[in-house]
Amino acid sequence: MEGSRLNSYHPIKLEIYRNLFSSIAQEMGVVLRRTAYSPNIKERRDYSCALFDDQGQLVAMGDHMPVHLGSMPLAVQAALDAFALDPGDVVVLNDPFAGGTHLPDVTMVVPLYEPSNPSRPVSFVACRAHHSDVGGISPGSMPLSTDIFQEGIRIPPIKLYERGKLNRDLLRLVLCNVRTPVEREGDLAAQVGSLKVGEKRLLGLMEKNGRQEVNDYMRALQDYGERVMKQVISTIPDGCYRAEDLLDDDGGAAKPTPGKSIKIKVTVDVRGEKMKVNFSGSHPQVRGCMNAVEAITLAAVYYVLRCLAPEDTPTSAGLIRPVEVIIPAGTIVNARYPAATAGGNVETSQRIVDVLLKALSTAGLDNMPAASAGTMNNLSLGSVGPDTGQTFAYYETIGGGMGASSQADGDSGIHTHMTNTLNTPIEALENYFPVRVKEYRLRRGSGGPGKFRGGDGIIRSLEMLADCQVTMLSERRRYAPYGLRGGSSGKTGHNYLVVKGQRKKLPGKFSLSLSKGDVIRIETPGGGGWGKADN
Repeated sequence: MEGSRLNSYHPIKLEIYRNLFSSIAQEMGVVLRRTAYSPNIKERRDYSCALFDDQGQLVAMGDHMPVHLGSMPLAVQAALDAFALDPGDVVVLNDPFAGGTHLPDVTMVVPLYEPSNPSRPVSFVACRAHHSDVGGISPGSMPLSTDIFQEGIRIPPIKLYERGKLNRDLLRLVLCNVRTPVEREGDLAAQVGSLKVGEKRLLGLMEKNGRQEVNDYMRALQDYGERVMKQVISTIPDGCYRAEDLLDDDGGAAKPTPGKSIKIKVTVDVRGEKMKVNFSGSHPQVRGCMNAVEAITLAAVYYVLRCLAPEDTPTSAGLIRPVEVIIPAGTIVNARYPAATAGGNVETSQRIVDVLLKALSTAGLDNMPAASAGTMNNLSLGSVGPDTGQTFAYYETIGGGMGASSQADGDSGIHTHMTNTLNTPIEALENYFPVRVKEYRLRRGSGGPGKFRGGDGIIRSLEMLADCQVTMLSERRRYAPYGLRGGSSGKTGHNYLVVKGQRKKLPGKFSLSLSKGDVIRIETPGGGGWGKADN
């Protein structure tokens, strides 16, 4: 819908539809959050919702998780490739090699049909939520794994509901393979509920304004997004911009080896209104859990492109059209089955963003920020509750410092880039789980100095009130978040175990069996500084 065809659409009406579509995705998220069982979804808001057109192309999304939203189109496509979908169907999946990202992220897709025409879907709604346990070798399903089989139950695209009827055998199979079946069933039901709301709102809009007009404006928004992105790319000087950055290690399977760091490399080639993003030269996929699949890398590229565009740009499939993305298979950014992927979604995705922003900063763009914390500081723990006798599993991510920009200091104690969650409130954490929060504060002085200073990280200390297994996946413990234009790097993060007052330093990734009274202390990285500090 280029040129004159796009111009036939009224700009005010286009803006109205943009807000209508976004509000539907937002409402889906509100329903999911309010009806979920787990603190991870209810408190941290680790979920995302989106709308797609009749071809499965992204139309709109809520202000949710970038790592979910940019990768969800592949999940919708996987559902379409797997089945001929009927009214009342709900497809569920989490397979990283079939539209998913890592196993805890469970996606559901629903086709929408007009009651008068059940022959073909008129659009799709989808949601993705991080479930705090899907089985595997450690509670929280974020293990130091060496293959996908250790990470939990793997669900290919399959119908949880078929023509409105729940597949109870499938649900029983899933619930028998997780540590917290009641919580999982509640969260799955919440996802279904959010999709039903999206279906009702979007079909209601079509009934009011006509299916053809709604579908036309879906495509008009995508085309408008494409035009905006072409304009944004055209402001970047033509050239080839390169950068690389390093992961601390492979995810716990092997000790870091000097001279054999895990490199993520990118070349960004800009020519007029076109951009090519090429990850050739990145490290081969690794034995540990830091492998990212194609969907994750695409999500990171999508996120950076969205950051370049004006704030009011529609977030749709059109943004990616002017961009060719080359992601060699068998690498750390596009791993092949049966690679372990638990950390790729949460940690490697952050480094992909860092390296893309670093490459674009060499194009002379003043609005490129220094590196943020670059890690989600993933903490998971679980065992058998001492009072209830029931298994429990807990998962959270911990924020850090934001990188400074040419206009301001970086924010402190915040989630950045591919994550957009809240923290778990102390009251909720201590109410749900046998832990006590000993310390929770900003890590003063951890942001990198500069003309504008990087934001500070966080210190969070948890005391175990029961014996349990604790797993940590964190980055930027060896390689600090970089500064830009003469700004200094932010401080690296640190993890500690405190037993009877004695502190022991831990690696960035570990899995330990802890006793009642033991304390885990996490110090997250600060953001990089921007510009030389005034003397």
